[in-house]
Amino acid sequence: MAASKRSLNAFQREAVLSASPARLLVMLYDRLMLDLARAEEAQHAESWESAGTNLLHAQEIIGELAGSLDLDAWDGAANLFGIYNYAGTAMMNANLYRNIALTRECISLLEPLRQSWHEAAAVPAGPAAGAAGGTA
Repeated sequence: MAASKRSLNAFQREAVLSASPARLLVMLYDRLMLDLARAEEAQHAESWESAGTNLLHAQEIIGELAGSLDLDAWDGAANLFGIYNYAGTAMMNANLYRNIALTRECISLLEPLRQSWHEAAAVPAGPAAGAAGGTA
């Protein structure tokens, strides 16, 4: 059992290390939504320790997403940063006050962003993407 767990961890580590930036964002959003779903389920079951663990991990992911956001890269970055800040605060309050509605609100707020990143990551980069990136 321990050997298969080590193999899985090595596989996951390699998947992260070899992922494109868009794929990394998709992976972060997927894990964020998994954490929130697990937190909501634990809150319904009144398993507050499990809910707290998942909400804290989700907050860490939101912190990473907010910290990696380049506010000067595009006009909507400040709005996205605001969404991340709001969601992080809502998760903290969902944990502190055992508030299932706030966890559900975070899911509703962040799921469309996850879907958008999935769609964006599925679009192959064309020649225009290289030119836009400044590689002439």
